[in-house]
Formats: sequence, structure tokens, C-alpha cells
Amino acid sequence: MSTDLTQRVHDLLDTYDGPDACAARLLCDRHPADEVAFTIVEADLTSTDLTYGELRELSSRFAAALAALGIGPGDRVATLMSKSADLLVALLGIWRRGAVHVPLFTAFAPPAIGLRLTASHTVLVIADADQATKLCAGDDIPADAPWRLVIAGERKGVDAASAAIAASVQRSEAPRTDRAVLSFDDLLAAYSADDPLATPVAVGGDGLLVQLFTSGTTGTPKGVPIPVRALASFHAYQEFALDVRPDDVFWNAADPGWAYGLYYAILGPLASGMRSLVLHTSFSAPLTWQVLERFGVTNFAAAPTVYRALRADATPVPEGLSLRRASSAGEPLTPEVVSWSARELGVAVRDHYGQTEHGMVICNAWHDELSAAVPLGSMGRQLPGWTCAVLAEDADVEAAPGEMGRVAIDTTASPLMWFLGYLDAPERTAQRYTADGRWYLTGDAGSRDAAGFFRFSSRDDDVIIMAGYRIGPFEVESVLVLHEQVAEAAVVGMPDELRGEVLEAFVVLRDGSDGSGELAAELRTLVKERFAAHAYPRRVHFVESLPKTPSGKVQRFVLRRQEAK
Repeated sequence: MSTDLTQRVHDLLDTYDGPDACAARLLCDRHPADEVAFTIVEADLTSTDLTYGELRELSSRFAAALAALGIGPGDRVATLMSKSADLLVALLGIWRRGAVHVPLFTAFAPPAIGLRLTASHTVLVIADADQATKLCAGDDIPADAPWRLVIAGERKGVDAASAAIAASVQRSEAPRTDRAVLSFDDLLAAYSADDPLATPVAVGGDGLLVQLFTSGTTGTPKGVPIPVRALASFHAYQEFALDVRPDDVFWNAADPGWAYGLYYAILGPLASGMRSLVLHTSFSAPLTWQVLERFGVTNFAAAPTVYRALRADATPVPEGLSLRRASSAGEPLTPEVVSWSARELGVAVRDHYGQTEHGMVICNAWHDELSAAVPLGSMGRQLPGWTCAVLAEDADVEAAPGEMGRVAIDTTASPLMWFLGYLDAPERTAQRYTADGRWYLTGDAGSRDAAGFFRFSSRDDDVIIMAGYRIGPFEVESVLVLHEQVAEAAVVGMPDELRGEVLEAFVVLRDGSDGSGELAAELRTLVKERFAAHAYPRRVHFVESLPKTPSGKVQRFVLRRQEAK
């Protein structure tokens, strides 16, 4: 790594890791007020520019409203919102107040939402009107919930959602009359940006910015505390791997309810002061083509499933695309996508690797000093600020070039490393490190060649990555066994041409129950309603038993192997 890039890493750490670090200033107030921060694109391709000055004005008013509601530094505030201007204002208002953001994916069902709100000790939830009814009192959302609710959207939708929530509380066994629902727009209108309550709070580099939950194969989702100093690594990724430049039209299509979208579609662009597109509607391949063409996108990032969907779409590739950079993260890229992108997009999409716990660390980087010919199947080389290795399977020493082993990060030589442990889970944290604390173990298997290029092999922990979203089998299995006819269930990821992986469930029924297409449909619906709309098993296999170790642990790899035959 050159001296200039090493110095750049230290400069970024100096910026984001000081005792006076203030997220609102770093992400908004220090940038020129007339510069465009985001262009919000609607489904009909109309658009609205949101400048840093406007973000400062609106987020200051919202921060004052939060302060008036009693929200203080360190308090958890959740968002259940789509990609929109309201979301951006809400986030900056939360951070301006020194509070901690808890992101919720809009595909989550009430059980998944309730679990995360309870685990994070959230005190306020901001929800879009079409999402707010998921917070109605019921089996998963208590009538006496400790959080207050703010609803964003048009007045008609806000009023309808408020009425539904009030009715659910009154129907509950412990009705309350003080669970008032607030309007996001009303709160903005009630306060001035000059209100003393809007004064930005500095929490320092170690102060928390976000509390995100990541899925695993066992137990409940793990809480990942993300400090302000993590912005140094997010900013570095924008420069080193994505090579976002001031004259770029940058678009990261990932959803901010998940790490890659939050870190690099919102936080990275705000930290670096670069203009970014936000598509305020759900994904479709034809619309993606239109946005790329109409807005002259030059730098594009998305999960592999987006590129696969574009490749499969019948829409002719628009002539004259302006792409100079295309990047992918969330799951390994397949060779046919790379060759297709080079031919049809005019640029070969490059694979990048990282995790919720540390962001992106190994990439086929685009920066001029880091760019190199990409070996087929490589996920890249370590970025500046990170030292990564492949450890032997049976010892905490580096494996020989080309030898399969455990992908790890050297915490003693990675100044951009910010993860210190899971929330209230010391045992689960300890499992991520070698005994001496030096190496962070990603849980992924791979190899590294003599030139420093890493190749991904498999995940040790069976986490399923579908369309870039991490799905823990345990969460889906926990829902499946709620059905009265299900005795046991195991969920695995199986290869899928479009999504990378899809969920398949292996279900053991109780005595006297019969498997059928109708029961399989019931189980899929149950997962949609009790966990998340996107995470249902595409196929349900009814089996007599599940393969297990002598200690009783389900051997999911056996199920994958059997199904692949």
C-alpha cells in the first residue's frame, strides 16, 4: 500500500475518531449547503433534489422534536421506513440528537420487529404509514409497549394507521389510553431549526451511531453496536473500493434496512459528501434500466441478484449507458454475470466482500492505485486499513497460498476495525475471536493466492444469503415449528440462478400428520406473516427425520448435499 493511501487511512481516523466527533456535523453540516446530497427518484422517474442545507434544516427541526419528546443521547430510535426523503431526515435528526438508530427491514413481520425493538430497548419508532400497522397490539407487540410511535406519510394514511393501532390497544387485555401516535410532519412543523433543542450532540468516536441486528444459525439475531468511528471505514470504502468521485452519479440500490444499504447507500455518501440517488419504490429490472439511463448513473453498486435480474430481463439494454464503475456485494458473483456485464454494461462488475460486523474489507477495488486485473472467481484483496488472512483449519496460523482455511481479520493490524462485540452477548462475541484475541473469525471459508487475492468457498455457520439479505435458519425454523403439525424443521440455502440462494425447508411432522401441498402453502404463509415476507421457503420437504450429530445438532450440510444430488 502506498504512503499516500496509508496517510489517507490515518486522516480518516483523525476525522471520525476524536472525542468531539459529532455525527450531524460529519455527515451533514460540514458539507456545502447548496450541494445536492440525494436525488430522490420516484416510480414515474420524477425526482427531487435534497441539498445538505435542506437536510440540515429539516433534521434540526426533527432533532428538536425528539428532544421535546424526551429522547436523549444514547436512546434507541427505530425506523420502519422505505427509502425516502423522510427516512433521511429522520436518520439525521436521530444522530443530531446523539441517539442511536435501530434499522428495521420493511419486509419484516411483527414477530421479527417486536424481537428487535425489545432487544434494543427502543424508546421511539418512526414508521411509514403503510408499515405502522405492524405495530398494532397483538401477540408480538404489547399494548403497553415501552416505545412511542411516530408515523410518516400523507395525513390520510397517518390517520388510518393511528386508528388501527388505537383499536388494537383497546381490544387487548391490558388497554391503555396514553399510547398516542404522533405525526412526523406535525413534529417537523412544530419546531424551528434554530431551537436550542436542535443543537447537535457530540458523542465522540466511541459513541454509538447505529444498533443493527445480524442473523446467525442459532439463537436470536445478534445486536451489532456501530460507533461513530466506523464512519472512517465506510468513507474509505467509498474512495478505495467504489472509487466514487465528485463528478459521479452514484447509486447504491441496496436497502438501508440491511448493513450494505445503510453503510454504503446512506452513511458512506453522507460522510464523503457525494451526491447519491435514492429510489423511492420497490425494485424492478425495467425500472432499474430506466434509472440508469435517465439519470446517467456512472457508479453503480448492488447485490448480485440485481445484476442477475437485469441479465434475465427482456428489456433491451439502453444505448449509451454512462457506467464507468459497477460493484457487487452480499454474495459471490458468478462468472456469467461478470462476462455479461462487461459485454452489455460496458464495464465488468467487481465483487466486494464484508460483513455487518465490520463492513467491507476484501474487494476488487476500483481506485486507480488499487485496481488490478481480476482473477476469475476472486472476491479481491484486502483494502487499505485492513489486514486479512486465511488461517489453517486446525491452528491459528496463516495457511499456505492456495490452501483452504478460515477467512480472518488481524485486529492488531487493522486500524479501521471497529467491531468490539455483540450487544449483551459475551459468549457469542468470544466465538468470533481466536484465543489470543488477535484474529477476528468471519465464519467464512476460503483461500488466498500468492498475489493476495482471496476466494470464497463457503460459510461455516450456514447463514443463507438470498438476494444479498442474510437470513438465519434459526429464525425461520422457529416460525415453522409454531405450526401444530410440525415437530421439527431445518432450513438450508440452495443455489438459485436469480437470487444466489433460496430457502428450502425440511419438516418432520407430528404423529398422525400428513404432508401435502396445502400444508406446504400454510407453512410458507406462516413464515411470511411471522418473520419476513422475503424469507419463506420456496420448497418444503416432508421428511421422517433430520440428520444430527451425536450431540443433537442438525447437520444442515447433509440436507444440502442430499438435495443437490
